[in-house]
Amino acid sequence: MFLGLSAFLIVSAGTVFAAEKVYINGIDPNFPPFAYVNKTGNPDGFDVKALDWIAKEMKFKVKHQPMDWDSIIPSLKAKKIDIVASGLSINEERRKQVSFTIPYWVIKQVLVAKKDAKLTVEKALADGNKVGVQRGTTEAKWMEENLLKKGGKKFQLVQYDSAPLAIEDVVNGRIVAAAMDDAPAMDAVRKKPVKILGGFGMKDEEFGYAVRKEDKEFLKKVDEGLKKLMKSPYWAELKKTYELH
Repeated sequence: MFLGLSAFLIVSAGTVFAAEKVYINGIDPNFPPFAYVNKTGNPDGFDVKALDWIAKEMKFKVKHQPMDWDSIIPSLKAKKIDIVASGLSINEERRKQVSFTIPYWVIKQVLVAKKDAKLTVEKALADGNKVGVQRGTTEAKWMEENLLKKGGKKFQLVQYDSAPLAIEDVVNGRIVAAAMDDAPAMDAVRKKPVKILGGFGMKDEEFGYAVRKEDKEFLKKVDEGLKKLMKSPYWAELKKTYELH
């Protein structure tokens, strides 16, 4: 009887330990400064470190999983991941599928061209030009609907797996410009011979973290942690570290 009870307690303790939940955060592996895989092969970036702080403060465990951006929301809904903290724009179409935290960052969409290019936004979007954009993004959809279909523009929209890949093709002359959020655009300006031409007509957007609609308690926990983070000294430290203004 005593041995049986001891064995039961050991098994029970092991079961509790094994059942501890680790929340998986799906990230874009190539979206600096918000999320990326660094030179040592580890997930890094503003959102990665922000969620690490939130997880510690709110007493849950998190792991960051790099994945293809255009599959990120389907993966969240399919329970392959539990949260998206990786520069995700809040919009009505996405709100129908997932729940968002409070917004934590305002972004603008801009065009980036070679540093020595004699271009304006209008000239970059001229007929026949090739303009790059990351597939699965709000700017990709907006440009297709508002500039090509409704606006009558006739430039070619070339879709890439990441914004940095589009920047590489700007530098080597395969495309005249690339459309992206202003934060990764400024990151590119610091690292590559490119410049920001300006906005192309899309309204400013806000970033938020996304969870499944049914995960209301988890959303509440992340929201509370995000509010605490934005009031803490670490928030300013993060912005300084990742050169966000």
